[in-house]
Amino acid sequence: MVDDEPNAVNLLEILVKQNTGWQLQAKCYDALEAMAFLKKHTVDFVFLDINMPRLSGMELATLLPDTRIVFTTAYTEYAADSYNFKTIDYLLKPITLKRFLAAQQKIEAYFSAPVTSAEAGITAAQDGYFFVKSGKVLRRMLLDDILYFEGEKEYVRLVTAGEQILMNRRLKEVEEQLAIPFVRVHNSYIVNIKQLNRIQDNHIFIGSKQIPISEKYRDQFMAVIQEKLF
Repeated sequence: MVDDEPNAVNLLEILVKQNTGWQLQAKCYDALEAMAFLKKHTVDFVFLDINMPRLSGMELATLLPDTRIVFTTAYTEYAADSYNFKTIDYLLKPITLKRFLAAQQKIEAYFSAPVTSAEAGITAAQDGYFFVKSGKVLRRMLLDDILYFEGEKEYVRLVTAGEQILMNRRLKEVEEQLAIPFVRVHNSYIVNIKQLNRIQDNHIFIGSKQIPISEKYRDQFMAVIQEKLF
């Protein structure tokens, strides 16, 4: 974990030790110290603060493009930019136990069920589109055309304004292949924030569709929305 605030490091260390079986390999109070450590050691992921002296967390992430990251910060304005990296989650300080446990679930799911793009049914997005596997057919889909993904047990329903495509995959597998503007807002939904019309009473409205925002994903979703808030 990397943070220039000792109290923040201590809190996160307590949360990790009391609630997980993870091995904490290092505590760094400076991004340059962390960079030196990471060049010599392999880790699964890094808890990384953003606002630090000399070298910020965003600058460090740029220097370590292959490192998986859980950002920890008191600031919402970096949420969208954070997903330019291999970001697993974005935790807003002060980190509560409830929010940490939600992040733990997401982190462990990420590592317990790694899939390739082809296995997930979605190929890597390039130039604003990707290919979706539906049965024996590969369909070319424009990112901007997708309204949302809806999980249905062992299946995921991809929804556009004109059609719906059913994929034989779990929603968490699809989530791992996506980045902003797609955001998980519920155990059953990933939405395209470019397509939402309004947010009201803990619900997202995309056309005539009303999608709930669960407490588990609310902080992460609102951190992204904050980027566009006037």
